[in-house]
Amino acid sequence: MNSWKCTQGNLENVSPQIIRQVAKEIGDLQKEPPEGIKIIPNDEDLTDLQAAIEGPAGTPYAGGYFRVKLVLGKSFPSEPPKGFFLTKIFHPNVAKNGEICVNTLKKDWKAEYGIKHILLTVKCLLIVPNAESALNEEAGKMLLEQYDDYSMRAKMYTDIHAKPPRSSKDDSSEGPLAKKHAGDKKLLEKKKKEKKKTLKRL
Repeated sequence: MNSWKCTQGNLENVSPQIIRQVAKEIGDLQKEPPEGIKIIPNDEDLTDLQAAIEGPAGTPYAGGYFRVKLVLGKSFPSEPPKGFFLTKIFHPNVAKNGEICVNTLKKDWKAEYGIKHILLTVKCLLIVPNAESALNEEAGKMLLEQYDDYSMRAKMYTDIHAKPPRSSKDDSSEGPLAKKHAGDKKLLEKKKKEKKKTLKRL
């Protein structure tokens, strides 16, 4: 069992009852995590809660793991926590500083919503972005007007910033970059051979 230390962050401003409630919910989420979501609690400060969300299949974020952070303020749960993506992502509802804009964390917030509900809402945002409340205007505009370009850019960000580190077994061959380098190498060898043939003719 975790020994929660209530000495740092906002904990001193949060009531013991809320601390117990948050600790219980974190424990439950660790025992039975929602699909594609892994809780990363901070034992030193319960109000600084992180999770890794797996990019949903069929989206430009598939194959990526996105670290998100929820900051519970002293008025939680009367007021919603603040949500941030710590992993760089190209998404209409995520500002360049990682701040998440979703109605659940704004006007639609209800005190009975728990951490699980918030994390599932953020995951849904990866499946269905909302261009109308865009914090990243470029991504919002591309989503509405040039979806293919938006998808390509979002996938590129996922490949660069959100891919989990590969094991040494995979280093030699797997992945698009490895394939690209292998292709470049073959092309280079082909050019060398052609150059030799040309020199022989001369």
